Amino acid sequence: MAILFPVSIVIGRFLAFRQFRGKGLAEALVMLPLVLPPTVFGFYLLVAMGRNSPIGAFWQEAFGHQLVFTFEGLLVASVIFNLPFAIQPAQRGFEAIGKDLREAARCCGMSPLRSLWKVELPLAWPGLMTAMVLTFAHTLGEFGIVLMVGGSIPGETRTLAISIYDRVQGFDDRSAAIMSAALVAISLFTIAVTFSLSARIGRRLS
Repeated sequence: MAILFPVSIVIGRFLAFRQFRGKGLAEALVMLPLVLPPTVFGFYLLVAMGRNSPIGAFWQEAFGHQLVFTFEGLLVASVIFNLPFAIQPAQRGFEAIGKDLREAARCCGMSPLRSLWKVELPLAWPGLMTAMVLTFAHTLGEFGIVLMVGGSIPGETRTLAISIYDRVQGFDDRSAAIMSAALVAISLFTIAVTFSLSARIGRRLS
């Protein structure tokens, strides 16, 4: 969520305000992870980041270990897979800003950065808040991508969702129930805190 928040602002704003050839294709590529099954998308990420791929070979040469089945690889895969949940709401938030408001900000002598901070972000904040909540919720419960790219390595790539699955497969219903309740509690608490902080930041920006 921390990585995708600034990404959603930059790409969402660009797609909302700019018209260019191939924009439809760019938007389709952003939304592609949303319609592909996680296992299919995970397979292509596994191939793209594997040891025999250019990306995997570079990572192996630079850091001395493979990218897949590591925390770093899992992070990269999660960021890519959650792009539509971060960018699409942010884009809709920026699209809701009237062109006349942005032009008025320029006429008042505001720089692009000041206009972004004083005019655009406060108005697009509901979309950005939605992007943060969706990104967090989807990342926390993601299973297919995590299993395909990260595996289930204790202390490295095993997430709570995978641990619950492992407990169910092992007929340890009590542990699965405890972890599921913990996941629900963490989700509710984090989303509530996000909404609270977003409301405060929104008022401050206004």
